[in-house]
Amino acid sequence: MTVAAPSPEPLPASATSALLAWFAEEGRDLPWRRTRDPWAVLVSELMLQQTQVARVIDRLPRFLARFPVPADAACSVADVIDEWRGLGYNRRAVNLHRASEAMVERHDGRVPEALDDLLALPGIGPYTARAVRAFAFEFDDAVVDTNIGRILARVVGERLTPTAAQRTADAWVPNGCGWSWNQAVMELGALRCRPTPVCDGCPLAACCRWHQAGHPSPDPAVRSAAVSTGQSRFEGSDRQGRGRLVDALRLGVVADVDLAAVMGWADDHARARRVADGLLTDGLAVRDGATWRLP
Repeated sequence: MTVAAPSPEPLPASATSALLAWFAEEGRDLPWRRTRDPWAVLVSELMLQQTQVARVIDRLPRFLARFPVPADAACSVADVIDEWRGLGYNRRAVNLHRASEAMVERHDGRVPEALDDLLALPGIGPYTARAVRAFAFEFDDAVVDTNIGRILARVVGERLTPTAAQRTADAWVPNGCGWSWNQAVMELGALRCRPTPVCDGCPLAACCRWHQAGHPSPDPAVRSAAVSTGQSRFEGSDRQGRGRLVDALRLGVVADVDLAAVMGWADDHARARRVADGLLTDGLAVRDGATWRLP
């Protein structure tokens, strides 16, 4: 007989109030926090995945001016890839285009609000779907990103599985406060509960088991659910070569014979072709005979 795991404990009311008060005082004024437009929220969430906040602040308005509704982004994947320049991880641009096509086909060109409908969109995972529900529609869905994942593990005092992390986050959301609560926890992880935390004055310090225990090693946040482990070296990587090729394709076609030079591996044609073939698979490039172009 399988015994169900015990329900996670909600935070003490005093800790909940303290965190919301801290966010009201310390929270940054970010452009995506000034809107409840589901499309703007969805685009900002995809941009913010592994891209610096400052860069998204600069690029989000321009993207939304060019693609103000999903139907505009559904028209041309090449145009979306072009506008994604400088944001990294170009596959996200393809996912956004495909999701836009699905919204036009299934939801009259609107971002759906039901969780299952959001999860059914191409490239939209559990975090992004819940973020749209919490930040655009103000449902009491709990989001779990790398910043929130660190807080969950440290407060609970142990490394968490994905299921345990989501259940704990769900238990913490105060009724009717989905937007402000998720923003507050995320902000605390971004500004204070970082890989090297600043615990003095933290509104959750009194209920954080890891802090109360004196920060014993290992840190429970390390390798806990949703907590990123850092990226591999970029210089000289396949990712760098992919980015160089996509940048070149934004300017025009690239010939087969020029692939290796464009990608920075002039003497390694086999590697260049292998990585370029990956762009084909990901929908970021098309090969026409002996030339390559954006799709």
